[in-house]
Amino acid sequence: MPIATELATAVALLTRLPVGRWAAAEPVDAVWAYPLAGAVVGAIGAAVLAGGRAAGMPSALAAIWALAALLLVTGALHEDGLADTADAFGGGRDRARKLDIMRDSRIGSFGSLALLVTTALRIAAVASLPSGVALIAAGALGRAALLLPLLLLSPARADGLGASLRRVPAGRLALAAVLGMAVALATLPAGRAVVAILAAAVTGLAMARLARRQIGGYTGDVLGATSVVAECVVLSLLSLRGG
Repeated sequence: MPIATELATAVALLTRLPVGRWAAAEPVDAVWAYPLAGAVVGAIGAAVLAGGRAAGMPSALAAIWALAALLLVTGALHEDGLADTADAFGGGRDRARKLDIMRDSRIGSFGSLALLVTTALRIAAVASLPSGVALIAAGALGRAALLLPLLLLSPARADGLGASLRRVPAGRLALAAVLGMAVALATLPAGRAVVAILAAAVTGLAMARLARRQIGGYTGDVLGATSVVAECVVLSLLSLRGG
């Protein structure tokens, strides 16, 4: 399968960008390109942030518009997974109930609070950064981090997008990790890139451990939640270090 087709498939799966006509690969074959799709999303947010600041917007307002652009481009796919995961892990009494909650389209208290907190974290962090390049790195590393639960766990249910990724070749996962790190190193100073990479890896491992304890595996919602949480952690640490 041509590389461009697999990349288009990753972009089509993770965003609403109009690349469907070229997305002919199987989802499992496109996993390696997830960090590149995340970098594309981050670049769009960075462009909006730069445009807002150039127009004279306060940093906080420009950051809100940048995050709005990210959510529009992705269709809030990962945020939906975060809300479902928070509701399930926070309100489910047992594994079966947690999995049922994940299928429920309604958002409860835990999900609402998770969305509120992660949105506020990203806006505050982005507003404090001198430029939007951190969004590119965070977008790539967030999509790389979600592959750790995929690597370490088995699907928690037999159907759904998560289950369709149960047999991702190790080589494609390794390539995704390398690409995520490469994007970070290409967009950030070396020391900050290393911090961001380690933060994303630790977040992915922590989310994998949490998912194992809660539902015995991963779902597509867990993968999406991992991406959002990793982005928040990466952006927060980059903010603390001055971008």
